[in-house]
Order: sequence, then C-alpha cells, then structure tokens
Amino acid sequence: MAFTAKDVQALREKTGAGMMDCKKALVEADGDMDKAVDVLRERGLALATKKASRIAAEGVVLAYNDEEKNIGVLVEVNSETDFVAKNDKFQNLVLDVAKTIVEQNPADVETLLTLKLAGSEDTVQDAFQNAVLSIGENMKIRRFVRHEGVVSTYIHAGGSVGVMVTFDCADESYKNDAFKAMGKDVAMQVAAMNPQYLEGDKVPADVIEH
Repeated sequence: MAFTAKDVQALREKTGAGMMDCKKALVEADGDMDKAVDVLRERGLALATKKASRIAAEGVVLAYNDEEKNIGVLVEVNSETDFVAKNDKFQNLVLDVAKTIVEQNPADVETLLTLKLAGSEDTVQDAFQNAVLSIGENMKIRRFVRHEGVVSTYIHAGGSVGVMVTFDCADESYKNDAFKAMGKDVAMQVAAMNPQYLEGDKVPADVIEH
C-alpha cells in the first residue's frame, strides 16, 4: 500500500514520533496507518525499556485540587533533565495523571499505570511509553498522595517541593477567599520550615530530649 508525505506528517501528529521514524514505520506497515502506530508503540516500549535504567532525578511535583469534589492530589513525576520537566507535553501529561488519580483513586503507582489516562483511551503506562517515544527521555511516576476533604496546596520553585494541607471545617467557610489565602499561607509555611509534627504534644519524648 503506497503512502504520501501527508501520511507521514499525519502519523507524526498522531504519535509525536520523528519524521524518519514515522516513514520507516509506514514502510514496515506497508502504508497501513494503524499498523504503523502499532510499530511505533512497540518501538516506544523497547525504547522505554532501554532507557529505564537511566536515572530520572529531575521532574516536577504537581498539585491538583478538584474543588467541586473536594479532592486534592499531589503527584511527583520524574524525568532525566530539568529541560524536559518544563516541557508543555510533559506537564500536560502530569496534569492528566493527577486527574486520573482524582477520578479513579488508585491504591498505588502500579495500579495507576494500568488505568485509562483521564481524557484518553490509552492506559497511563501506554501514555508514558508514547511520551518516551516523543520526548526521548526516561520518565516515571514516583509517588502520589490523594485526600478527600478540604485541602490547600502549594508548589514551590516551579515544582521542586509540593505541600498539601488538610483541614477539618464545621461549615462551608473554606469556600471564601480569606480561608483560601490562609490555607495557602499554611502550606507555604510547611514548604519553608518542613515541620514534622502538627501539635507540640504529639512530639515524641526522645525527639524533645534530643
């Protein structure tokens, strides 16, 4: 089956892979677009496996607060370089991962990887493999925390530190601007001072003695 330069471009837009990779995939798939996507997926998996041993020490912590559902999420996703961590594709992927955690409440990272990514037909694992193919770096979800209830979040230094504080509220005062400002200030204080305990009487005696 013959294919044109427009087909190569269409495959590139669909997968994010390079032009030459798309052309080779179409040749291998005899011009069949769906098969070519599968070829690139398989190569993406191989690429992800190959790159998995490379250290992903950079990345971003993202806070997502669904105020309608009163659910807050902090998720850390690592990449190899700070440059990629600032990439729009990477940041949009992390946001979609956070939305997936809000919507489906996975028990752990392993479960999260098997779920369908928010707004997509792909699993989270497939989405990351596609991102590795497109961006060309090892990346992985390191950890996340999810809380249902009233939360305030704060992200410091573009994603290097993330804080989520939970509050018990007797009424709906958490919806007003004064509460939101106070909540953010508390979260900023946690980011700045990294306190280990909420109340003085909860500090163990050996820690006080030390």
